Amino acid sequence: MRHRSHARLPVVLVVAALAASAGCKGKPGPSGPSPDATKVPDAPATSATIDTTPPPVPPSKGALIEDERNSIAVFRDVAPSTVFVTQQRLVVDRFWGTAVEVPAGSGSGFVWDTDGHVVTNYHVVAGAQSLVVRLQGEKTFPAKLVGVEPRKDIAVIKIDAPKDMLRPIQVAPLREPLEVGQKAIAIGNPFGLDHTLTTGIISALGRQVQGVGEVTIRDMIQTDAAINPGNSGGPLLDSSGHLIGMNTMIFSKSGSSAGIGFAVPSTTIARIVPQIIKTGKAETVGLGIQLDQSRRLERRNGIRGVIIMAIVPGGPADKAGLRGLSEGDRGLVLGDVIVGIDGTPVQDYDGLYNALDGKKPGEKVKVDVLRGPSGEKTTVEVAVELLG
Repeated sequence: MRHRSHARLPVVLVVAALAASAGCKGKPGPSGPSPDATKVPDAPATSATIDTTPPPVPPSKGALIEDERNSIAVFRDVAPSTVFVTQQRLVVDRFWGTAVEVPAGSGSGFVWDTDGHVVTNYHVVAGAQSLVVRLQGEKTFPAKLVGVEPRKDIAVIKIDAPKDMLRPIQVAPLREPLEVGQKAIAIGNPFGLDHTLTTGIISALGRQVQGVGEVTIRDMIQTDAAINPGNSGGPLLDSSGHLIGMNTMIFSKSGSSAGIGFAVPSTTIARIVPQIIKTGKAETVGLGIQLDQSRRLERRNGIRGVIIMAIVPGGPADKAGLRGLSEGDRGLVLGDVIVGIDGTPVQDYDGLYNALDGKKPGEKVKVDVLRGPSGEKTTVEVAVELLG
């Protein structure tokens, strides 16, 4: 049982002392007591200060704490930027001779600009025959695919919607680095439930997660904000309502949220999305070499690194003097095996791709290679180029 506490007012007890007279015997006057009669002195004036300060008033049941007000404000501001993406597939009934489009998968996304570009995950739109985007307010629009970057699990689609219905999301400033422990807010459509908000914190930074593009997605954000099927492609936000990541996957044996979710960082999104909008694909730089991503020769010969299968004539590797496989009397002769980029070890194509990721065309990198059958280690400086 809850007991209310009341402020206790100080009580001042005033005692007036009455002096009893033992008086002198005087002669009585003609009309009253003698002037020498004993008098009772006036009681001294006693003052008391009463504390009138009212007791503290507990917060009412309807009052919101600051964290609640922040979550509400972020949801109201960003929910119009969050969309529901649905794949549509054509189902043909050969018996009746009819065809109808039915939903075949769904996810979330967010409005990128007032031109109608919407960002979502690659795996949300992969294999789609047609796409539909639903904005807040249940208004739906058909969408077309602009481009994808599977290695980052990023896709850009476009809808033809009035500009006044499009609320672009605000990306977090690059000058403000993320910190473990700061608030994280996820908005999406888990299980098809429209515009759902969950909150948590950033649990870790710099995570490496195997993506759908057959390479590791690095620098992922880990959060404990609940992310469930249908949240994929939705925004992960900070307490200012700025985009800090795109919810991509969860670590769970049951397929539901287990308190470990991962998001592609906004720095990667801000770099890749404009490239896709401009050219339909992400810019990728390379060394001007041919590789075998399946690593058959590496596995067969127990080699840790990336074998250069061939050199592109006139490319950066050719100009830098790197060597590919060559024909010998007894078959193929090993040329150079890439084992590092700028001091970062490279053991496979995944490592090579991520070591070059983010480099700009013309930027020079130091390539560590093991040369020829002897395996002599050497370092060659190569200027990377934009791949077609």
